[in-house]
Amino acid sequence: MTKTRINLYPGLPTRGRPFTALDIVCGVDEAGRGPLAGPVFAAAVILDPRRPIDGLRDSKKLTAARRDELAPLIRAQALAWAVAECSCEEIDSINILQATMLAMRRAVEALQHAPTIALIDGNRCPELTVRAHAIVKGDDKVNAISAASILAKTARDAALVQLHEQYPQYGFDQHKGYGTALHLERLGAHGPSPAHRRSFAPVREMLQTDLFGAMVGDVVNP
Repeated sequence: MTKTRINLYPGLPTRGRPFTALDIVCGVDEAGRGPLAGPVFAAAVILDPRRPIDGLRDSKKLTAARRDELAPLIRAQALAWAVAECSCEEIDSINILQATMLAMRRAVEALQHAPTIALIDGNRCPELTVRAHAIVKGDDKVNAISAASILAKTARDAALVQLHEQYPQYGFDQHKGYGTALHLERLGAHGPSPAHRRSFAPVREMLQTDLFGAMVGDVVNP
């Protein structure tokens, strides 16, 4: 019986790759750079070529149900995986780009097996102790990055459902912290929660407006 060779890097040329067959490759991706609330998550995954997983692709192109099916398969069949995060406080302190890079570094460093190269989705690489190579749209070209995308996304979605239990008035279980019309309406009605990113424009502007209103009130009503 002829064995089918699995292409773990669809869309990448076979020549000129930044790694060889001897490398231990991990894929790295993030979830949650854009939302107004909640941590930013990152995941790192080293896939097992002997245990291929069908259907891996950019998590944004999968339904929530399909992501929830694939995530446990990835955790069960990968050689190693890790998920890490950066908190809202860290995001506000060092900015979202640096917080994303830090979450990626934490994920790679948490792997039980050390990779020899990390393939990063996007056009920037975090500072790592191993080689790193950025691949634009890598989450649809490298199965390990696709797997990392799925783990980061499902972990973050689960965290936002937990935030909903703490702050049900914002509807975090529906919009996952993104700046949807519903979220902005709830934000306007209730003001920012401790889970909101105060450095992000809609939240920052609301806080500035509230502060200005309070200062005016103090002047009018001394």
